[in-house]
Amino acid sequence: MDAEEQKETWDGFQELVNMKPADLEKWLESDPSRDVGQHQDGGESTGHASGRRILEIQRTRKGDLTDDDYRHMRKVVGYIRRHQAQRPSGDVQDTKWRYSLMNWGHDPLA
Repeated sequence: MDAEEQKETWDGFQELVNMKPADLEKWLESDPSRDVGQHQDGGESTGHASGRRILEIQRTRKGDLTDDDYRHMRKVVGYIRRHQAQRPSGDVQDTKWRYSLMNWGHDPLA
């Protein structure tokens, strides 16, 4: 990934991932976080695993990020943008839609 792609990815990630590491970590430990999303063979959901990876990225110095980290960041940005476009009507406080976004590091109510 060239420098321009990295900058674009970094900027999108910083804009959309609005949960601080401590808040995301606490969220990922909750039952609603574990229950939402697509589960592979009864195991961890894709979003929950992504949340753990986001924590690793957030705790890594920018200069130490790998191309694989940037690829995951790009995946996160794409997911959040697509999912935001599917916002349900009404109060989203306690919805699977919000919980799924939170697994990806974005709280739409923040």
